[in-house]
Amino acid sequence: MPNRSHKIFQVQTLNQISTIGLDLFPSSRYTVGEDMFEPDAILVRSHNMLKMDIPESVMAIGRAGAGTNNVPVKDMNLRGVPVFNAPGANANAVKELVLSGMLMAARNLIPAIHFTEGLEGSNATLHKLAEDGKKQFSGIELPGRTLGIIGLGAIGRLVADAAIGLGMRVMGYDPEITVDAAWNLSSEVKKATSIENLLQHSDFITLHVPLLDATRLLINDKRVRNMKRGAILLNFSREGIVDEDAVLAGVESGNIKYYVCDFPSQKLQHHKAVITLPHLGASTLEAEENCAIMVVKQTMDYLENGNIINTVNFPNLTMGRESPYRMAVANSNVPNMLGQISTNMAKAGLNIHNMGNKSRGEMAYTLVDVDSPVPQETIDKITAIPGVLMVRYLPVLAD
Repeated sequence: MPNRSHKIFQVQTLNQISTIGLDLFPSSRYTVGEDMFEPDAILVRSHNMLKMDIPESVMAIGRAGAGTNNVPVKDMNLRGVPVFNAPGANANAVKELVLSGMLMAARNLIPAIHFTEGLEGSNATLHKLAEDGKKQFSGIELPGRTLGIIGLGAIGRLVADAAIGLGMRVMGYDPEITVDAAWNLSSEVKKATSIENLLQHSDFITLHVPLLDATRLLINDKRVRNMKRGAILLNFSREGIVDEDAVLAGVESGNIKYYVCDFPSQKLQHHKAVITLPHLGASTLEAEENCAIMVVKQTMDYLENGNIINTVNFPNLTMGRESPYRMAVANSNVPNMLGQISTNMAKAGLNIHNMGNKSRGEMAYTLVDVDSPVPQETIDKITAIPGVLMVRYLPVLAD
């Protein structure tokens, strides 16, 4: 098989990325490390890149996780740089934490633990105090209760399956659900007609949506007041999806029995009906390994072949190699781009062997395989087309 490494790629890591993933980079073609002057790609977990001076050499950013709020995606759009993520790789870890949160709230475990830790005396005294005090921590069981899930992606679907297995009724709401996600969703999940409809009927509500303009403060004062009284709200998605003031008001009024989330804040501290965790959602060995493996494979395939899967800003486009000479073009999604690209190739006497083109919002992406080497002059002319953001030439070199 021909060698696809026409260069040594430099990959910068901004956080500790699982070596299980990093070891997938062949040492003959990649240099991986924290200190890189002109990296070709950056891998990141939680490091805040929003104010970072990202080198012009960067052709791809890989987020070893699902959310990309710490990555300047809009700036990367202007440069034609795909931002990869790892959707679903940490889904089981988050699902298990959601179930833990439900059980902690349903059985009043946190106040019960604090109560027990505060007991003093002999064993006989401790046993008596525990028996006398346990009534105040009486809880509820999950079977027959209704769980409302807002967001039915990889995590939401796993939570739904687990809840059904525990004997719960499940309602779901997701107007953006994909066809594949819908096919994989259990038929026992009842479709809610609106968020309000879901809130009115749910004993537990769990949020699994990305933080976007449309989802910011999704749970607000009006929706808190619309909840079924005594509901338990769980947020293992993003803190900005919930209005903390509205939730605390709901706790005080009794509309919310517990708020369980993965995002500590000063406002939420020291409230008996609030359980905050230190962002543990994806903090398992398995999730970190899964995320690293997924994002490394995606980044490597893009650097070597121009293939794209699982980005937050580019369309998915993969094309098997049928010719050793490939060009990848990222451009604004405007008319006649394909015509201009193919015209420039025709003028250079290049025969197009295969071509793929996809668009996503304002972004479009094209892969072109040709039967002979592409002259630098042709690459320069395509790069100069108004609206073209990045052009990459990806020839396969013989061993």
